[in-house]
Amino acid sequence: MRNSTPLVVGIDVGGTKTHLRATAPDGHVADHVRTSGGWRPHDPAAAADWLAVLLHEALPAGARPSALAVGGHACETPRQCEEIRAALLERLPVPASVVGDAELLVPAAGLDKGVGLVAGTGSVAVGHLADGTPVQVGGWGAVLGDEGGSAGLVREAARAVWAAHDRGEPPDALARGLIAAFGVAEVPALGAALESASSPSAAWGRHAPAVFAAAEAGSVLARTVISEGGRALAALVGRLAARGIPVDDVVVAGGTVLAQPALYDAFASALAGLVPGARPQPLRVPPVEGALALARSLL
Repeated sequence: MRNSTPLVVGIDVGGTKTHLRATAPDGHVADHVRTSGGWRPHDPAAAADWLAVLLHEALPAGARPSALAVGGHACETPRQCEEIRAALLERLPVPASVVGDAELLVPAAGLDKGVGLVAGTGSVAVGHLADGTPVQVGGWGAVLGDEGGSAGLVREAARAVWAAHDRGEPPDALARGLIAAFGVAEVPALGAALESASSPSAAWGRHAPAVFAAAEAGSVLARTVISEGGRALAALVGRLAARGIPVDDVVVAGGTVLAQPALYDAFASALAGLVPGARPQPLRVPPVEGALALARSLL
């Protein structure tokens, strides 16, 4: 790739990792994956600086983007995304688009309309009104929301374990799994372990495998938590449908829901009952492909 070659660049800034993909007219593809540490979407200048540094480290010296699209985790409103885009244009004056990361899923799947549902560290769903206005539901973070995401599942698992403890029940596979995962001695100590996390989404979410392992070991509590997580994800789609969003196609992505058949099946089953006719489909390509599709549309 010559340094002067114009590139179409797509960036997927997820809750845990960021994926940049660039394509050139000769078909060359550049890929770069790093952590999302330092991403501050509620500070437009800081977010734009972060993206500028990412472009500098990921692209060959002298390479120039001809169009750029970014799907950003926790970019929750059109106003917030536009502020980041404006700050980015001050640093890189090329056609650019900034949207929430869930908005990458539908174009990544090759569709013109539908719902994008992400259940990774957190959970969020997004669709568009008839006039093109994006509508996002969920995505309220590990402390208040993100049901069905890994952090939300761990939070609800801890709540279930505490309730069982209060009922005088002995620790089951879920309780033992959380005690081991958080490195504490007993169920009551889980509260302090969760509260001491400086970044709850990441710190809680990384223990989600303990919930699924407990379910496989026969924990009724864990199975209930997973089932309720699936229903919560379906409810996000239901909220969009109630607001007049087309929900015929639901494109699903995220390292938690796609890696855990029990959660995906619980979601799909709940969706069939809540929104009959909605067609869930796992995304089979990286979401960054949706960012590339958006970037190409700017040319």
